[in-house]
Amino acid sequence: MKILLRILVGMGALLLIARFLPDAMTVDGYYAAFIASLFIVISNVTIRPILILLSLPLTLITFGLFAIVIDAVLLIFIGSVVEGFAVSGFTWAVVSAVIISLIKYGGNKLIGFFLD
Repeated sequence: MKILLRILVGMGALLLIARFLPDAMTVDGYYAAFIASLFIVISNVTIRPILILLSLPLTLITFGLFAIVIDAVLLIFIGSVVEGFAVSGFTWAVVSAVIISLIKYGGNKLIGFFLD
């Protein structure tokens, strides 16, 4: 139940960014947003920890800010894989990754508050 709610929070974050920052990304409907959010969750569980581990020295030197770059690269990769979801460029991917992280942080705190 929690994982589905977290996917829906990510879906809402993608739809909000596409709505209020149309230059950043395009999302062609709820289905594309759901699939992109599902891919983001899967990549955050599988690929992201490996990339963080491989770039650990650089992440430590930048006090963790390189993790945002990793999130942006994963967002661009997901944009190339999922049909109906596209990110405009690297700068917009970084901005979108930060906004998604903030929205998902707040949403996950609310989910944890109400379901725990």
